[in-house]
Amino acid sequence: MKKLHSDILQMLAGDGRLSAKDMAAALGEDAAVVRGAVEELEKSGVILKYGVVVDGEKIGKDCVQALIEVRVTPKSEKGFDEIAADIGEFEEVKDLYLMSGAYDLCIIIEGKTLREVALFVSEKLSRFESVLSTATHFILKKYKIDGASVRDSGNKRLAVQA
Repeated sequence: MKKLHSDILQMLAGDGRLSAKDMAAALGEDAAVVRGAVEELEKSGVILKYGVVVDGEKIGKDCVQALIEVRVTPKSEKGFDEIAADIGEFEEVKDLYLMSGAYDLCIIIEGKTLREVALFVSEKLSRFESVLSTATHFILKKYKIDGASVRDSGNKRLAVQA
């Protein structure tokens, strides 16, 4: 990978709002060269998406997120890729990873309620013949999201007395 590409990716990872002009000034490059490099990174699939990291609690977003560990039997010739592609088609699936260790796939899903997450597992995941087992872990609180610390806004836990 070109050094310019690497530098641009590092800058955009820190602040996706940076303009080609701003990056060019910081890198000592021409803005047209930087703009062209960004377009090249987008077209080649290196840059998948631009986004914002949001603390949903601070905007009143009510949702339930869960991490689901899945053990599967890989399909001959296609390995894990086919089942991962099929699972990845579901709207609820936010992240999907092939893992080493005790389980094969890690799925992060989002639903409106606990029931919706449970139905995803019982009605959608369970329909795949290659799924051997699942373990669902509900996300209770986030301390860091995509590298950004989530700061408490002064919400203190109530004291529990025996």
